[in-house]
Amino acid sequence: MTFQKARSRLLQYLDWEIEDKRVVKAIGSVPREKFVRQEDFDYAYDDRPLSIGYGQTISQPYIVALMLQALSLNKNDKVLDVGTGSGYVAALLARIVKEVITVERIPELAENASILLKQLGYDNITVHFATELPGWFDKAPYDAIIVSAAAPSVPRSLLAQLGWGGRMVIPIGSRTEQMLVRLVRENDGVHEEKLGACYFVPLIGAEAWNS
Repeated sequence: MTFQKARSRLLQYLDWEIEDKRVVKAIGSVPREKFVRQEDFDYAYDDRPLSIGYGQTISQPYIVALMLQALSLNKNDKVLDVGTGSGYVAALLARIVKEVITVERIPELAENASILLKQLGYDNITVHFATELPGWFDKAPYDAIIVSAAAPSVPRSLLAQLGWGGRMVIPIGSRTEQMLVRLVRENDGVHEEKLGACYFVPLIGAEAWNS
């Protein structure tokens, strides 16, 4: 099956499942095959996660779409992407919002993603090598934060980087059982909504897992 046919099949499925058509359009415009390993080209548009090396994965397209939809993105938003990986989620965000700040703890992935995103012409994405605390305080506050790794609880430092009215989507739970959670920071506190069960690689660092 060609990439075009495989992409069309995936988009048809997502169009039924995802209400935010900006997200579906972004997925249709970003070449996922560029963000997977060469040996996985044939599976680039399968609705499943794929290994990108270093114990990390590029997430299942449906889960990514669900997370982006839950962020209620606006075109002028500044978004923090925690866990750059191959850069795929950052590329999708860049199609929808004004500015994307993405952080990655594995130097090789951060470098590879930075090079690829520049080659593909994304000039509204900045890739950073992660510090001990999750996120990137220098550019806070953010309108939205997406976390592509699971933490045992919501990191306080990420909440501190979220602006008023800001939205965050993050998987929370153990290493084997997790819940995808949407948080909204309001004047009267942080409101939480459960989106469903999920499985992500662990978030490593302070306020998360040690290793």
